[in-house]
Amino acid sequence: MMENNTLVTIVTPVYNSEKFLRAHLASVQAQTYAYWEHILVDDCSSDNSAAIIKEAQKEDSRIKYVLLSKNGGAGIARNKAIELAEGKYIAFLDSDDLWYPKKLENQLDFMIKNQYHFSFTNYDMVDALGNRGGKEMIAKTELTYNKALYKNPIGCLTVMYNVDFFGKQYMPSIRKRQDYALWLKLLKKTDGYGLNECLSSYRTGNDSISANKFDLIKYEWRIYREVEGLSFVKSSFYLFSAIILKLKTYF
Repeated sequence: MMENNTLVTIVTPVYNSEKFLRAHLASVQAQTYAYWEHILVDDCSSDNSAAIIKEAQKEDSRIKYVLLSKNGGAGIARNKAIELAEGKYIAFLDSDDLWYPKKLENQLDFMIKNQYHFSFTNYDMVDALGNRGGKEMIAKTELTYNKALYKNPIGCLTVMYNVDFFGKQYMPSIRKRQDYALWLKLLKKTDGYGLNECLSSYRTGNDSISANKFDLIKYEWRIYREVEGLSFVKSSFYLFSAIILKLKTYF
Protein backbone atom coordinates (compact mmCIF):
# COMPACT_ATOMS: atom_id res chain seq x y z
CA MET A 1 0.00 0.00 0.00
CA MET A 2 1.15 3.53 -0.74
CA GLU A 3 2.35 5.66 2.17
CA ASN A 4 -0.29 8.40 2.14
CA ASN A 5 1.73 10.61 4.48
CA THR A 6 4.84 10.63 2.29
CA LEU A 7 5.55 14.24 1.34
CA VAL A 8 6.60 14.91 -2.27
CA THR A 9 8.33 18.19 -3.13
CA ILE A 10 7.60 19.48 -6.62
CA VAL A 11 10.40 21.64 -8.02
CA THR A 12 9.50 24.32 -10.59
CA PRO A 13 11.77 27.03 -12.03
CA VAL A 14 9.79 30.02 -13.32
CA TYR A 15 10.83 32.66 -15.84
CA ASN A 16 8.24 34.77 -17.68
CA SER A 17 5.72 31.94 -17.69
CA GLU A 18 2.46 33.86 -17.28
CA LYS A 19 0.92 32.28 -20.41
CA PHE A 20 1.12 28.79 -18.95
CA LEU A 21 1.22 29.11 -15.17
CA ARG A 22 -2.48 28.84 -14.41
CA ALA A 23 -2.83 25.59 -16.36
CA HIS A 24 0.43 24.35 -14.84
CA LEU A 25 -0.71 25.06 -11.28
CA ALA A 26 -4.13 23.57 -11.93
CA SER A 27 -2.54 20.31 -13.11
CA VAL A 28 -0.65 20.04 -9.82
CA GLN A 29 -3.67 20.91 -7.70
CA ALA A 30 -5.69 18.26 -9.56
CA GLN A 31 -3.40 15.49 -8.33
CA THR A 32 -5.21 12.55 -6.74
CA TYR A 33 -2.26 12.28 -4.33
CA ALA A 34 -2.62 15.33 -2.11
CA TYR A 35 0.42 15.25 0.20
CA TRP A 36 2.79 17.52 -1.70
CA GLU A 37 4.47 20.90 -1.54
CA HIS A 38 5.03 22.88 -4.72
CA ILE A 39 8.07 25.18 -4.62
CA LEU A 40 8.10 27.65 -7.52
CA VAL A 41 11.33 29.63 -7.78
CA ASP A 42 11.03 32.84 -9.78
CA ASP A 43 14.21 33.54 -11.74
CA CYS A 44 13.52 37.31 -11.85
CA SER A 45 10.54 37.25 -14.21
CA SER A 46 9.48 40.57 -15.74
CA ASP A 47 5.91 39.49 -16.53
CA ASN A 48 2.92 38.64 -14.33
CA SER A 49 4.27 35.28 -13.13
CA ALA A 50 4.74 36.35 -9.51
CA ALA A 51 1.18 37.67 -9.17
CA ILE A 52 -0.29 34.46 -10.60
CA ILE A 53 1.67 32.27 -8.18
CA LYS A 54 0.90 34.47 -5.18
CA GLU A 55 -2.80 34.42 -6.05
CA ALA A 56 -2.74 30.61 -6.08
CA GLN A 57 -0.68 30.55 -2.87
CA LYS A 58 -3.39 32.46 -1.00
CA GLU A 59 -5.86 29.66 -1.77
CA ASP A 60 -3.48 26.72 -1.32
CA SER A 61 -0.76 26.72 1.35
CA ARG A 62 1.01 23.83 -0.39
CA ILE A 63 2.13 26.32 -3.05
CA LYS A 64 5.31 28.19 -2.10
CA TYR A 65 6.76 31.18 -3.95
CA VAL A 66 10.47 32.04 -3.87
CA LEU A 67 12.12 34.95 -5.68
CA LEU A 68 15.80 34.81 -6.61
CA SER A 69 17.86 37.98 -6.13
CA LYS A 70 19.26 37.75 -9.67
CA ASN A 71 18.66 35.74 -12.82
CA GLY A 72 20.72 32.55 -12.81
CA GLY A 73 18.98 30.09 -15.09
CA ALA A 74 16.76 27.06 -14.56
CA GLY A 75 19.43 24.99 -12.82
CA ILE A 76 20.04 27.64 -10.15
CA ALA A 77 16.29 27.98 -9.61
CA ARG A 78 15.80 24.22 -9.32
CA ASN A 79 18.68 23.97 -6.86
CA LYS A 80 17.12 26.65 -4.64
CA ALA A 81 13.90 24.64 -4.55
CA ILE A 82 15.81 21.45 -3.75
CA GLU A 83 17.60 23.27 -0.92
CA LEU A 84 14.23 24.27 0.58
CA ALA A 85 12.51 20.94 -0.08
CA GLU A 86 11.04 19.07 2.89
CA GLY A 87 9.76 16.04 0.97
CA LYS A 88 11.03 12.48 1.10
CA TYR A 89 10.71 12.49 -2.68
CA ILE A 90 11.61 15.25 -5.12
CA ALA A 91 9.80 15.61 -8.46
CA PHE A 92 10.38 18.09 -11.27
CA LEU A 93 7.89 20.03 -13.39
CA ASP A 94 8.81 23.07 -15.47
CA SER A 95 6.41 26.01 -15.47
CA ASP A 96 5.03 25.43 -18.97
CA ASP A 97 4.49 21.68 -18.56
CA LEU A 98 1.55 19.70 -17.18
CA TRP A 99 0.79 16.58 -15.18
CA TYR A 100 -2.05 14.13 -15.52
CA PRO A 101 -4.11 13.79 -12.30
CA LYS A 102 -2.68 10.40 -11.27
CA LYS A 103 0.96 11.31 -11.91
CA LEU A 104 2.10 11.48 -8.30
CA GLU A 105 -0.15 8.68 -7.05
CA ASN A 106 0.85 6.14 -9.67
CA GLN A 107 4.56 6.96 -9.75
CA LEU A 108 4.95 6.99 -5.99
CA ASP A 109 3.12 3.69 -5.76
CA PHE A 110 5.41 2.28 -8.47
CA MET A 111 8.51 3.33 -6.53
CA ILE A 112 7.38 2.17 -3.11
CA LYS A 113 6.08 -1.23 -4.23
CA ASN A 114 9.26 -2.02 -6.17
CA GLN A 115 11.70 -0.26 -3.81
CA TYR A 116 12.97 1.95 -6.63
CA HIS A 117 14.78 5.15 -5.72
CA PHE A 118 14.91 6.89 -9.10
CA SER A 119 12.07 6.73 -11.60
CA PHE A 120 10.57 8.41 -14.66
CA THR A 121 7.53 7.85 -16.88
CA ASN A 122 6.16 8.22 -20.40
CA TYR A 123 5.06 11.68 -21.48
CA ASP A 124 3.27 13.25 -24.43
CA MET A 125 3.50 16.60 -26.22
CA VAL A 126 1.19 19.60 -26.19
CA ASP A 127 1.45 22.81 -28.19
CA ALA A 128 1.25 26.37 -26.87
CA LEU A 129 -2.55 26.12 -26.80
CA GLY A 130 -2.54 22.82 -24.89
CA ASN A 131 -3.51 20.66 -27.86
CA ARG A 132 -2.01 17.17 -27.78
CA GLY A 133 -0.24 16.04 -30.93
CA GLY A 134 -0.52 12.31 -30.35
CA LYS A 135 3.23 11.69 -29.96
CA GLU A 136 4.23 9.84 -26.80
CA MET A 137 7.76 9.41 -25.52
CA ILE A 138 8.19 5.97 -23.95
CA ALA A 139 10.29 5.56 -20.81
CA LYS A 140 13.07 2.99 -20.74
CA THR A 141 12.11 0.05 -18.52
CA GLU A 142 15.52 0.15 -16.84
CA LEU A 143 18.36 2.60 -17.35
CA THR A 144 22.00 2.30 -16.33
CA TYR A 145 24.65 5.01 -16.19
CA ASN A 146 26.49 3.59 -19.21
CA LYS A 147 23.33 3.49 -21.33
CA ALA A 148 22.40 7.03 -20.38
CA LEU A 149 25.76 8.35 -21.64
CA TYR A 150 24.63 7.64 -25.20
CA LYS A 151 21.57 9.87 -24.97
CA ASN A 152 19.37 11.39 -22.30
CA PRO A 153 16.14 9.38 -22.58
CA ILE A 154 14.47 10.97 -19.55
CA GLY A 155 11.93 13.78 -19.56
CA CYS A 156 12.65 16.14 -16.67
CA LEU A 157 8.92 16.59 -16.03
CA THR A 158 8.61 12.86 -15.26
CA VAL A 159 11.45 12.37 -12.77
CA MET A 160 11.14 11.52 -9.10
CA TYR A 161 13.97 10.58 -6.73
CA ASN A 162 14.13 9.41 -3.11
CA VAL A 163 15.88 11.90 -0.86
CA ASP A 164 16.24 9.36 1.96
CA PHE A 165 18.33 7.17 -0.36
CA PHE A 166 20.37 9.78 -2.25
CA GLY A 167 20.34 12.75 0.05
CA LYS A 168 19.58 16.06 -1.64
CA GLN A 169 21.22 16.01 -5.04
CA TYR A 170 21.77 19.25 -6.95
CA MET A 171 22.30 20.23 -10.57
CA PRO A 172 25.63 21.64 -11.82
CA SER A 173 25.78 25.38 -12.47
CA ILE A 174 25.58 25.29 -16.26
CA ARG A 175 22.84 27.09 -18.19
CA LYS A 176 21.47 24.07 -20.07
CA ARG A 177 21.35 20.27 -19.82
CA GLN A 178 21.89 20.46 -16.06
CA ASP A 179 19.01 18.03 -15.59
CA TYR A 180 20.85 15.42 -17.68
CA ALA A 181 23.93 15.89 -15.52
CA LEU A 182 21.84 15.22 -12.42
CA TRP A 183 20.37 12.03 -13.88
CA LEU A 184 23.90 10.77 -14.57
CA LYS A 185 24.87 11.53 -10.98
CA LEU A 186 21.90 9.54 -9.67
CA LEU A 187 22.59 6.66 -12.05
CA LYS A 188 26.07 6.24 -10.62
CA LYS A 189 24.43 5.12 -7.38
CA THR A 190 21.49 3.07 -8.67
CA ASP A 191 19.72 2.21 -11.91
CA GLY A 192 16.66 4.23 -12.95
CA TYR A 193 13.30 2.62 -13.69
CA GLY A 194 10.59 3.69 -16.09
CA LEU A 195 6.86 3.45 -15.51
CA ASN A 196 5.24 2.69 -18.87
CA GLU A 197 2.35 5.07 -18.38
CA CYS A 198 1.81 8.55 -19.85
CA LEU A 199 1.49 10.86 -16.86
CA SER A 200 2.90 14.21 -18.07
CA SER A 201 2.66 16.62 -21.00
CA TYR A 202 5.69 18.49 -22.35
CA ARG A 203 4.94 21.82 -24.00
CA THR A 204 6.48 22.44 -27.41
CA GLY A 205 6.58 25.49 -29.64
CA ASN A 206 7.44 28.06 -26.98
CA ASP A 207 10.52 30.04 -26.03
CA SER A 208 11.81 27.64 -23.38
CA ILE A 209 15.56 27.16 -23.05
CA SER A 210 15.29 23.66 -24.48
CA ALA A 211 13.95 24.93 -27.81
CA ASN A 212 17.31 25.34 -29.57
CA LYS A 213 18.46 21.76 -30.09
CA PHE A 214 21.76 22.68 -31.71
CA ASP A 215 22.73 25.02 -28.91
CA LEU A 216 22.34 22.11 -26.48
CA ILE A 217 25.17 20.19 -28.14
CA LYS A 218 27.89 22.36 -26.59
CA TYR A 219 26.36 21.88 -23.16
CA GLU A 220 26.23 18.13 -23.65
CA TRP A 221 29.93 18.28 -24.50
CA ARG A 222 30.59 20.18 -21.28
CA ILE A 223 28.80 17.49 -19.30
CA TYR A 224 30.94 14.75 -20.80
CA ARG A 225 34.20 16.65 -20.39
CA GLU A 226 33.77 18.89 -17.34
CA VAL A 227 31.13 17.20 -15.21
CA GLU A 228 31.75 13.53 -15.97
CA GLY A 229 35.49 13.97 -16.63
CA LEU A 230 35.51 11.73 -19.70
CA SER A 231 38.46 11.74 -22.10
CA PHE A 232 38.32 13.68 -25.36
CA VAL A 233 37.89 10.44 -27.30
CA LYS A 234 35.08 9.11 -25.11
CA SER A 235 33.35 12.49 -25.04
CA SER A 236 33.49 12.71 -28.83
CA PHE A 237 32.11 9.19 -29.16
CA TYR A 238 29.16 9.79 -26.83
CA LEU A 239 28.38 13.20 -28.33
CA PHE A 240 28.34 11.75 -31.85
CA SER A 241 26.12 8.89 -30.63
CA ALA A 242 23.74 11.35 -28.96
CA ILE A 243 23.43 13.42 -32.15
CA ILE A 244 22.70 10.34 -34.27
CA LEU A 245 20.10 9.06 -31.79
CA LYS A 246 18.43 12.47 -31.61
CA LEU A 247 18.23 12.67 -35.40
CA LYS A 248 16.57 9.25 -35.47
CA THR A 249 14.05 10.48 -32.91
CA TYR A 250 13.07 13.58 -34.88
CA PHE A 251 13.18 12.02 -38.34
